[in-house]
Amino acid sequence: MSEPLTLLKVLVDRRHWTYRDFCGHFEAAARRLGIKNLTVSEAQFRRWTAGKIQSSPAADACRVLTDLFGIDADQLFLAPSSDALAPPFNLEAEIDMTARDAHSVAGEAASASISDTAVEQLRDDVHRLARRYNALPPFEVLRTARALREEIEQHRDRTQVPVQQQELLILAGQVCAILSTAAFDLGSFDGATRLARSAALYGETARFEPLRAFAGGTLAYIAYFSGRPAEAVQYARRSAMLPGLGDVAQRRLAAIEARAHGHLGDVPSAQRALTRSTTVGTGSTDDLHDGVGGEFGFSDERLAMSNGSTCLLLGDGQQAEKAAERALELVNARPPAARSLPVVGGAAADLATARLMRGDLDGAAHTLTKVWDVPVEQRATGLLARARHVRQSLTDPRFRAAPLAVEIGERLEHFTRSAQNQLGAGGVPALES
Repeated sequence: MSEPLTLLKVLVDRRHWTYRDFCGHFEAAARRLGIKNLTVSEAQFRRWTAGKIQSSPAADACRVLTDLFGIDADQLFLAPSSDALAPPFNLEAEIDMTARDAHSVAGEAASASISDTAVEQLRDDVHRLARRYNALPPFEVLRTARALREEIEQHRDRTQVPVQQQELLILAGQVCAILSTAAFDLGSFDGATRLARSAALYGETARFEPLRAFAGGTLAYIAYFSGRPAEAVQYARRSAMLPGLGDVAQRRLAAIEARAHGHLGDVPSAQRALTRSTTVGTGSTDDLHDGVGGEFGFSDERLAMSNGSTCLLLGDGQQAEKAAERALELVNARPPAARSLPVVGGAAADLATARLMRGDLDGAAHTLTKVWDVPVEQRATGLLARARHVRQSLTDPRFRAAPLAVEIGERLEHFTRSAQNQLGAGGVPALES
């Protein structure tokens, strides 16, 4: 058996490195030294280990070889000494080699991470968008959230740090949930469904149950709007069984379930869910519905508005009127900048419908002034569905010949036609959007 021709060959053999192994360690060492785009072809590797070179490699390559083996590069291309051919174990050399390999791997890991500051900024951007959702037109939310999602995915591709990967998965899921809500508000039920399912998958991957629950609730009310209330009940119930949910999450899911039961005509089940939505009070919180809040939350006024809509579906105009008035009272108690226009418009529309149920046309006309005030670009699916419900109520024989009813009906038709970027919504009452 012939002896190795170079010391480099001896050292490579001792490490049991193939060409691919050598190339990987060489490139990692180059990056660690700040040398970009430096690699070794297989033919070059064969010449180096066989000693078939006319002169030393380039200076950068020599620097990398010296760092990699702890031996001057020129010595690597010479024939090995008898000491080098002796039994290979040398404690100091082994420790040195282990340290160098560990440093190389650590360097690789460090290069596969991103700044914590970048993650913090993305977190702030996502949470700010969630908290400002009701102050922005859905189309603007859609554009902003789409850009955020792309940025998050780019950062996910650049890091292998588990903690960063975990948080970016959660943020990507939150953005998908926001996109789903925006798509729903713009009337795209199919797009909203796909995005909600994506949010649920992110939540499952990240083991973040509140996100799965929120997405499940969204899927529930999309199913309801799509004419599948029984499916909506199942989505809401399964989501409520997930661990780690706070009171806000449970109230939201109970309100959605109540609305689905109401559409099914199951009055006892609807009443039980309504009661549950107002009596949950364990003091539990979670990092999404409470920690982020905004669109992920479920304020008292949104709960009152939602339950008022359910009471309308059950034919209980008196309770619907009380709930809608309560929703308006709560939202008006907030500073003007913090008032949710979707809640103001939605609760006012429901209040008008409840007043029409008891024959109060003038009272309905008065409360509809709050509906007219909702800007065109913020007339989303839930509000449009409620406006259509008011329009339907005006067909009652008591109002058919009344000039005021004719005027309101024409204005409601114009209101729904004027919605910008709206793909169309079903005629069924809204859940809690």
